[in-house]
Amino acid sequence: MSFYDATVSAYLQILTSLSGLLAKAEAHCEAKKIQPEVLLNARLYPDMYPFTRQIQLACDFAAKGAARLSHSEVPSTPDTETSFAELRQRVAKTIDYLKTFKPEQFEGGDAKDVTFPSGPNATTTLKGQDFVNRVSFPNFYFHAAIAHGLLRHNGVEIGKRDFLGIA
Repeated sequence: MSFYDATVSAYLQILTSLSGLLAKAEAHCEAKKIQPEVLLNARLYPDMYPFTRQIQLACDFAAKGAARLSHSEVPSTPDTETSFAELRQRVAKTIDYLKTFKPEQFEGGDAKDVTFPSGPNATTTLKGQDFVNRVSFPNFYFHAAIAHGLLRHNGVEIGKRDFLGIA
């Protein structure tokens, strides 16, 4: 399996499932007469990011991860989404962005250095495979799973198959 197939396809699978989760969350709000802001601002604990930010961060870790692994320019996306429609658009734009990459851009990427911000005034450099295993995937899946958990906790009828995108 190529490094491209091992990374980009994983990002695409979960981003596609997040799009479906957003649609189900919006439908849940409509059916139960819940203001969308209730879910959009939901948190597991007061010091954690809200649902909206979880989606934004999942998109960021996918787009920036692919850019760093392919040694492309790292995109910057403002975090301005305040509705399910805007979040679905952000996920769609991230998916479209990931689809612009070609497998050859990732050739040897597992062994190339990847430098990324690791604090307010710090950077870290890891080999591509270590970057994927220790930074990009864990953060990407963490934020996607928290988003799923927030919706489930708030009564949206979703399960693991929805998270995996095989429902």
